[in-house]
Amino acid sequence: MIQIDLKLFVTLAKYFPLDWAHEIKEGTTVKELIRDLGIPPDMVKLIFINGKKQDGNYRIQHKDRVGMFPPVGGG
Repeated sequence: MIQIDLKLFVTLAKYFPLDWAHEIKEGTTVKELIRDLGIPPDMVKLIFINGKKQDGNYRIQHKDRVGMFPPVGGG
């Protein structure tokens, strides 16, 4: 298991597990994490790892800071 810092922003915040242990299986991709959290894949528009934009195929590393944002609209 590896430890990560997970932040889910705006409408994704409701998917943050109450019993979150900040640990995931080594080798987990962002897509797998999204699935494991029960987030519909089309709800995640932006993924940042350690402040840099990444895609869902990124393999999360120990101590990574993972942030996810939904699609955002404005006017």
